[in-house]
Amino acid sequence: MYDYDLLVLGSGPSGQKAAIAAAKLGRRVGIVDRRDMIGGVCINTGTVPSKTLREAVLYLSGMSQRDLYGSSYRLKDEITVGDLAARTQHVISRQTDVIRNQLARNRVTLITGTGRFADAHTIWVDGESGQESRVTFDKAIIAAGTRPARPDSVEFDERTIVDSDGVINLESIPRSMVVVGAGVIGMEYASMFAALGTKVTVVERRDRMLDFCDEEVVESLKYHLRDLSVTFRFGEEVAAVEKHESAALCVLKSGKKIVADTVMYSAGRQGQTDSLALEAAGLQADRRGRITVDADYRTAVENIYAVGDVIGFPALASTSMEQGRIAAQHACGEPVRALNELQPIGIYTIPEISFVGKTEEQLTESSTPFEVGIARYRELARGQIVGDSYGMLKLLVSPADGRLLGVHVFGTGATEIVHIGQTVMGCGGTVDYLIDAVFNYPTLAEAYKVAALDASNKIRNIVRIEG
Repeated sequence: MYDYDLLVLGSGPSGQKAAIAAAKLGRRVGIVDRRDMIGGVCINTGTVPSKTLREAVLYLSGMSQRDLYGSSYRLKDEITVGDLAARTQHVISRQTDVIRNQLARNRVTLITGTGRFADAHTIWVDGESGQESRVTFDKAIIAAGTRPARPDSVEFDERTIVDSDGVINLESIPRSMVVVGAGVIGMEYASMFAALGTKVTVVERRDRMLDFCDEEVVESLKYHLRDLSVTFRFGEEVAAVEKHESAALCVLKSGKKIVADTVMYSAGRQGQTDSLALEAAGLQADRRGRITVDADYRTAVENIYAVGDVIGFPALASTSMEQGRIAAQHACGEPVRALNELQPIGIYTIPEISFVGKTEEQLTESSTPFEVGIARYRELARGQIVGDSYGMLKLLVSPADGRLLGVHVFGTGATEIVHIGQTVMGCGGTVDYLIDAVFNYPTLAEAYKVAALDASNKIRNIVRIEG
């Protein structure tokens, strides 16, 4: 007899869902994590804190109301780290309680400590009291997550030079900041601090930012960030960061020098597998700490699975949850459907970006005909009510059969309303459904009808001319 039918290493989104899914199937389940990391990086240092910080910034800075009350409108003139931290800690505490309650309600045993493999059916748990305990299992799921990657040449001090985990613990709001890396995390924090009045410079070695997004949407974001005094240095690399008493000096390979109160590195993520003793279980990770899995999330060792950020792309909380659930069902011998390919992407910059399906560039490269339908928030009553004059929704429509090929949203509520398009696409619906549907008025969702009519009218004009 093993101690557990299924043991999960890590209590982040993928680990939680895996543990609960197996418990629902009547298995004896244990989940291993540190007391101060219940909920994983997602709850404690990543997704939830950063998105809560964003809401606090939008509210306190008055940013979302400036179209209505003027560009100088602020709810609070002097915003402090304490103002931001109060909301963040409140949400983290509540979410941690929710997770503990869910695990307890489903009779999942929470094993406090850090685990490392002894063999393919055993781990050693290093408890927080300094004692080790031996735990055996039939199946295991590795959901250890990731941490920010740190270049060896940079001396992080958690005050002047920080990574994306450390930036939420700054003692004060910096007057100036250099963000190294224009990926999702880098651009989210760049826009947040810019909204707070920080002079932000973004350094990116590639030619553009967020190159997997719609180019028109990215250009709109860039315009808005420049309006907040963000400076972009594309095609540039940081050669060195010199730490001084009151600031840091960033030296670029091109010879440029930038002085800033804080430098934040957003240089990708590193799998937290180095302390798991994977080799004892017959496993290994790549140089970024990632574990290779098959279509069922099973590793090279038959009874061990891996899910979430630790297996690499897309490394999103949303997809990680599904991976955990699917892996647990497969480990329990239950019939399971594969993860749906139609997955939305949400980027919590200010303003938001969200999309599902193909971009114009992808469709053009594959020689797939499409028509574009656009709805602008400023033409919607709800857009005027919420003070969003810049938002837009774009539909990419197949002229042949009216199917939606892509949905791209920029502006207020983008990460919410994108799911309407996702649902229509997932159910095989066409642009005609959106034209015929009745939407609540006034809503931002009404943009779907406006964009659908725009695309349909363009297609009709082509058909009329072609005879």
